[in-house]
Amino acid sequence: MTRAPRFTRTVAALPATVPFVGSDTLERRMGRPFAARLGANESRFGPSPRAVEAMVQAAPDAWMYGDAESYDLRQALAKLHNIDAEAIVMGSGIDGLLGLLVRLLVEPGDPVVTSDGAYPTFTYHVAANGGALHKVPYAGDHEDPDALIAKARETRAKLVYIANPDNPMGSWHSAATIARMIAALPDDCMLALDEAYIELAPAGAEPLFDTSDPRVIRFRTFSKAHGLAGLRLAYAIGAPSTIAMFDRIRDHFGVTRIAQAAGLASLRDVEWLHHVKTRVAAARAELSEIATAHGLRTLPSATNFVAIDCGGDGDRARAVLAGLQGRGVFVRMPGVAPLDRCIRVSCGLPEDHALFDAALGETLREIDGG
Repeated sequence: MTRAPRFTRTVAALPATVPFVGSDTLERRMGRPFAARLGANESRFGPSPRAVEAMVQAAPDAWMYGDAESYDLRQALAKLHNIDAEAIVMGSGIDGLLGLLVRLLVEPGDPVVTSDGAYPTFTYHVAANGGALHKVPYAGDHEDPDALIAKARETRAKLVYIANPDNPMGSWHSAATIARMIAALPDDCMLALDEAYIELAPAGAEPLFDTSDPRVIRFRTFSKAHGLAGLRLAYAIGAPSTIAMFDRIRDHFGVTRIAQAAGLASLRDVEWLHHVKTRVAAARAELSEIATAHGLRTLPSATNFVAIDCGGDGDRARAVLAGLQGRGVFVRMPGVAPLDRCIRVSCGLPEDHALFDAALGETLREIDGG
């Protein structure tokens, strides 16, 4: 008699894959650490000193579970956004919250719409639940709101995903464009609006909050501008009736006491957030100058990374990526043509950029024969 667990048919049929191979995994494979870590869009400028102090003060209480309601943090976020706290749910990163949203909405065979080449963790969750993914191409280097809505109507999708600003290209749409997309959304379809980078976007990219519309749920994170990626702290904003559904399936103690303390302190340190935004803008400009000096072009970015067009197709970009990694510089690239003509480089410190500059020059000379 064969002994084996009875996995679900959906999970058993999935390929053995993950959305991203982590930088730590890559380092173990190489047998050495990266000299410059510029691939995961972490904030190289770090968290607020106030957040660090809050973590230190909270550490002795780590023997206790965190507040299951994240009450203080949700109250602070409600005040910041001028909405009711009942419209907010905390979670372990946007990735975790996206997984919960998909569990709430998607059953095997249910149609879901996204862009081909958009943030792969969303499609990872949809596939894990057996959803039927329908993808539309980017329009140039932007996600295409009109095409997403048209595909949602065509397929009668239950869920549509868009990131604004976008990962992996760094592009963005105006608040007016997103508002028109919401207005055109079918009545029985939900829009998942991923705003992980919204604090770094230019004025006019952030739509007003309307928590009366149950078709829209927005995701924010402390991983990017707040520099707390390692704590896995994010939140979703939506109609209270939608947010209440998360309580039926979420891990009620999944947001730790230390993470809550750090998030609250970071929200209060407005000066640090302004400092990070200034540093990110300067770093984007510096990366653009480096790319230009090597005969390459950067795409306009509203995030803490830049996409650099390597001047060819995906094979050329993959060769650049491999050359950089071999020289100790960790970056990533989009996985779908024609986006994969680019590499994606996170904003770093001057010393990180100097290493990237040198490695990029050596790599291009190697690829182009000197």
